[in-house]
Amino acid sequence: MIYLLPRDFLSHRAQSIRLYTLAFDNFDFMPLELLAPSQPVVSAAVNRISDRQNIASSYLVTYLVEGSLVSTAGAGAPIRPLFFDVCNRLPYSLGLPRFRPISGCVSVPYLQRLSPISPTTAATITAATATYPIHHPETRFLYFAIAPATFLPTPGSHGPQRGHVAAWLGGSRQDVTLLALVGLILSSIPSIHPSPSLFRFPLSTFITLKKHPLPSSLPFYPSIMADAAEDATRLVLELQTIARDAGHPVPLLIALDQENGGVNSLYDEIYIRQYPSAMGIAATGSKTLAHEVATATAQELKAVGVNWILGPVLDVLTNVRSQPLGVRTTGDDPQEVSQYGVEFMKGYQKAGLVTCGKHFPSYGNLEFLGSQTDVPIITESLEQLSLTALVPFRNAIVQGLDSMMVGGVSMSSAGVNVMHACLSEQVVDDLLRKDLKFEGVVVSECLEMEALTHNIGVGGGTVMAKNAGCDIILLCRSFQVQQEAINGLKLGVENGIIGRARIEQSLRRVLKLKAKCTSWERALNPPGIPSLTQMQPSHTSLSTRAYNSSISVVRDKKNLLPLSNILESNEELLLLTPLVKPLPASAVSRSVSEHSNMSLDPISWDRTASVLSGESVFKELGRSLSRQRSGRVLHTSYTANGVRPIHENLIDRANAVIVVTADANRNLYQHGFTKHVSMICRSQFTPSGEAREKPLIVVAASSPYDFAMDPSIGTYICTYDFTETALEALVKVLYGELNPVGSLPGSISRSQKLHQARQHWLVETWNEERDARSLDSLLDAVRGDCAQGQRSELLGVTSSSFLLRREEIDEAHFVVRNSSTQALYGFCSTYFFRSTGTGVIGSLIVHPARRKLSIGNSLHSRAIRTLLQRKGVKRFQLGSRLPGIYLGIPSANPVERKRLRQWFANLGWNTALSRPVCSVVLRNLTTWTPPDGLIFGLQNADVTYDLVHGWDHADSILDHIKTNSRQGVIDIYRVALGGAPHCGIIRATRPGDGAILGSVVIYNGRATLAEHMPALKSTQVPAGGISSPVISPSVGEYATVMQGLVLLGIKQIRKQGAEAVIMDSVDVDGNFECLSGLGFSTLHSFEEVNCDAATWTMVPGP
Repeated sequence: MIYLLPRDFLSHRAQSIRLYTLAFDNFDFMPLELLAPSQPVVSAAVNRISDRQNIASSYLVTYLVEGSLVSTAGAGAPIRPLFFDVCNRLPYSLGLPRFRPISGCVSVPYLQRLSPISPTTAATITAATATYPIHHPETRFLYFAIAPATFLPTPGSHGPQRGHVAAWLGGSRQDVTLLALVGLILSSIPSIHPSPSLFRFPLSTFITLKKHPLPSSLPFYPSIMADAAEDATRLVLELQTIARDAGHPVPLLIALDQENGGVNSLYDEIYIRQYPSAMGIAATGSKTLAHEVATATAQELKAVGVNWILGPVLDVLTNVRSQPLGVRTTGDDPQEVSQYGVEFMKGYQKAGLVTCGKHFPSYGNLEFLGSQTDVPIITESLEQLSLTALVPFRNAIVQGLDSMMVGGVSMSSAGVNVMHACLSEQVVDDLLRKDLKFEGVVVSECLEMEALTHNIGVGGGTVMAKNAGCDIILLCRSFQVQQEAINGLKLGVENGIIGRARIEQSLRRVLKLKAKCTSWERALNPPGIPSLTQMQPSHTSLSTRAYNSSISVVRDKKNLLPLSNILESNEELLLLTPLVKPLPASAVSRSVSEHSNMSLDPISWDRTASVLSGESVFKELGRSLSRQRSGRVLHTSYTANGVRPIHENLIDRANAVIVVTADANRNLYQHGFTKHVSMICRSQFTPSGEAREKPLIVVAASSPYDFAMDPSIGTYICTYDFTETALEALVKVLYGELNPVGSLPGSISRSQKLHQARQHWLVETWNEERDARSLDSLLDAVRGDCAQGQRSELLGVTSSSFLLRREEIDEAHFVVRNSSTQALYGFCSTYFFRSTGTGVIGSLIVHPARRKLSIGNSLHSRAIRTLLQRKGVKRFQLGSRLPGIYLGIPSANPVERKRLRQWFANLGWNTALSRPVCSVVLRNLTTWTPPDGLIFGLQNADVTYDLVHGWDHADSILDHIKTNSRQGVIDIYRVALGGAPHCGIIRATRPGDGAILGSVVIYNGRATLAEHMPALKSTQVPAGGISSPVISPSVGEYATVMQGLVLLGIKQIRKQGAEAVIMDSVDVDGNFECLSGLGFSTLHSFEEVNCDAATWTMVPGP
């Protein structure tokens, strides 16, 4: 075993230390007072151990002062090289500080070259250090090691082979049980910080690693916060190597909290990616994304050697105002928590990690009835828990959860009176094992909770936890406490309180858990940095996608987003942020940890948030906001002192205000500050004395429940954590670069959706005489709302552009209007093309000032109901080529495209199967010339081209068109056949038999068809159009025929004096490349969406 003692452990008497040794026959820790580290005393200690144990192999006593290792052994006993190798690697490979060599001492590198030494040599080495002052000012740490020279007996000795420890110890009655008990203590590295090169370890880690070769090897639970994944990989590998060299038959379990969001025990800016918290993932609404993020997280942990993740969190957050968990949970809906929890679990397992659900029976419904140090209480009955809190745990167990962490909460209700759940047989054995039929490993909550320590004591708590049914007992911080737990276990066995059968059962479960996730081959060959480097690009992309999808705009009543809606480029923006402790998973926390050791305890019962002086957490947010605009960004913090004069002055000065909160329900000063600022913003006046409300945006950077139900906060955004990646996504949303698609998870979001669904607007049938002028006004408003620099798809569109008036096409259009003012709030056009059985939503337009009020939903529902009633309808389509206004979902603006795709997907459209289409334009016809070689190539092709007008050629052309089933194509050709002389059809035919190989429609601005192709009018110069190319499937040279048809069309249109050519409904995947070769460029881009009417799953509203 290895003792690492900080300087504070030293006695204040000069050159006096206390050396603890372990008597292996009864586990008593016995102090030996050494007045000076002299050889006779040390030898006496060694001989005392050897005499008591009667073990043939010797024991070694090692102490390290200022980087020097000095050793001595029992008389005549050889020192095993293996033990030297293990001991000597520890200080260097684990990053211990390098001190100056002290004159007269033997250095570690020299010791590695030592052969077995005699007692005389040992005495000489020891005497050289006897005069060294222990309390030298530069003595930072003193390290002692007392361990058997080997676990295998020396040749000729009578010790047993590995695994027969009981016989080795003389076959005493309970020795195997006692050794196994220590193997069931889950200890931890309390802190590994990025800046110091020194790592500190609890003694029990190395007691177990060096002492126990049993299958019940100690599971190791590090709380790592490393600056580099490389350090963590090296550390874990060293621990596994020590375990193997010490005789462990199976590797150690290496467990870690890596919940993402604000709870990441392992953080590395380069190699470990940051992902949203559990609630942030749930806000995306994508269980597939949850699975992907869990898999990626586990892959990164596996690369550094971790094999056991302490997750997923399965708590249902039924009490949102006083919970320590917050965004670590998925939400308050048991079914939703269950679904996401199972996806997280399967993702972890897919990457090869074993899982641990927590915190059974629930940390999401706690009541704090006493002081902040008292243990919280679950007051719900078992029946109530079974209907809510236990649902995710039950489902995870059915789906194959590997282990379960039982919490330390109290339970008080009818039939249940439990002081600490993890110490209760009623909770662990009865509820978890028998009722929920869980057969995996049970882990206790950390027994170093203050309430448990005061009420029971660690020793007694350890015995209770073991008897309750816990297989592994968690002790996180102190060696002294771990020692107390071991003593408690020993007494429990000696007194017959803990039975052998229970211990053996736990060992079998632990071994089964290890078999799932590790082997010596994997443990000693972690993928490490090369694997992390390989995963970095895809995981970075996944992280960005997850955060971008999680940002939720809960409300934006007055359309303050993006900021360009309310701020001119030279106006000032004010950012007000609270002072909060940096999250462990952030670059900011790294700089803080260089000066102070932060607690990484995953659960804190303290209901008040820690704060730090300074504004480091949100400084980069202010800088990012400033970089995006020319106007100034003013940034200051606020505290529990409330709104100060400086805040009032800055609010008066700014043109818009952003207030950030972080768990305002637990930090009530944030709630009060935000409400005060809101009141100030509503009380602003113009220079002329008129009331003018100042725009206010509130951002919840942690819990979304801060103002989720407060309608007085008109614009409310949730990010779910305040890591750098989350705040980057927030800035994109604020400036309109990212469309926020996240939504509040759980019942609040559901209630809001139901509330919105109740806003059913009266949808009326379009009346041309009544509504035409109002529709033109609506079109003007939408065009005026188009982003600067973007070309509106509605340019050239009038109310008559939507009216086809053709017998073979059934059209029905709908409006939402104000019957008092006659203003239109929304318009939707629908068409049913009998020739193809296609029901089309050609346009769905809502007034910019009336969006997000369910007008679009109401119009869409009426449109779908109407189309479903059409006889012979086979499919639905978003977008129409006739009229050619919206060919599909507009895609020029990527943010708006994503928003619209999600909106239509929520209504039942399968936007994943969309097809990109566009309209293209060729300008400057008077100076345009075809590409070199194109005419020569067309002349050599075995194809002839001609232009025809009228119905004389209808039969052959319509027969040819039947090879194309796209919506509206045959109808456009019928319009063209009847539109001479302003419309014509260019044919490509085979000279031998006259078979039509391809065709295209051309028209000028006076044609009937031009009325339904408004892009023609938007060019502001005389223009002609080309539409609906149809190439026979039998044609081999598709591009050649297409270019020939278009080239002849361009020439014909130019002859009529046009200066531009518009070509509509171009397939981006098929035709765009050959058209761009002719000089065409994109005018408008869309995504056409089709769905099978027979399988339509959306239930239309009333």
